[in-house]
Amino acid sequence: MSSTAMQPGALPNLIGRSETFLRVLELIRRMARFDVPVLIQGETGTGKELAARAIHYLSSRRQAPFVALNCGAVPETLIETELFGCERGAYTDARQARTGLIAAADGGTFFLDEIDSLPARAQVTLLRFLQDKTYRPVGGMREQCSDVRVIAAASPRLQQMLLAGAFRDDLAFRINVLFLEMPPLREREGDALLLAEHFVDRHALHYGVAPRRLDLRNRDWLQSYNWPGNVRELDNVIQRALLLSDGTCLDLSLHASGSKPPGANCGRTPVPLPSFGDARAKALSSFERQYLETLMAAAAGNVTRAARLAGKERRALGKLLKKHGLHHAGFQEPAHAD
Repeated sequence: MSSTAMQPGALPNLIGRSETFLRVLELIRRMARFDVPVLIQGETGTGKELAARAIHYLSSRRQAPFVALNCGAVPETLIETELFGCERGAYTDARQARTGLIAAADGGTFFLDEIDSLPARAQVTLLRFLQDKTYRPVGGMREQCSDVRVIAAASPRLQQMLLAGAFRDDLAFRINVLFLEMPPLREREGDALLLAEHFVDRHALHYGVAPRRLDLRNRDWLQSYNWPGNVRELDNVIQRALLLSDGTCLDLSLHASGSKPPGANCGRTPVPLPSFGDARAKALSSFERQYLETLMAAAAGNVTRAARLAGKERRALGKLLKKHGLHHAGFQEPAHAD
């Protein structure tokens, strides 16, 4: 956690001037005013934690701690201890009492990154805390309170998990009072070049090397590349190029991990490829729609019968139909006059 608090109204780490990104900045400023849970969704590397920190430091809680937990980085057996702490002797290795992160964030903001990785049991205990702000440390008997604002971040797969029943609906409703979608870099027109120039200056200062300018061909490539790793990938490419290139002109051609800039491949324009997650989500969506159309046709538009045929709960099937804009009436056989 950074020890430097953000000044009210400032967003120094969120850089961009595209219309898409400016709308996000305005939403962040609005959300900071209201002390309610926020769900931030977006692909990896889009800046979800930066957005969470901005909401915190623009809010009335800015003088209190911002505490973050990556839910995917903690073993399932330890997640409740990380959240709520434990009493001495609560389990074999608990040789002394331990304070949890929720208590450490008292008065401030608790950020749950990758909440879609939260195990089922921890989802239940977190939901209970969100309902009344009370909890029990592992092995404890007394209820404790913590006044925190919860901000959670999730990947786009959260929607598929909800449909599949792998993430609790009631927990999703609790954390999704305000919703912020962080756009991928490929949808932020002009921001890749702006960010690249910012990273060049920042890392040159940090590493004590001479600033460089970007080659013109690299500038064109920055705008056309798909950036599956988003801003984080761009930052890494700039760091590698700055540290390993010679001369006054920064050449990205030797340091891009994905498609290479023109000049690195004899002038051919790189073909942007979707990320694995995007490709999988698109294939899954196509499969779901085709399956649902076949299923509803076989059930003659009867949702209950279709749910039985698919081996799914009627409510879950209804959500899938709504997601793909399919209505049961469109599959019913027309009535014939006698």
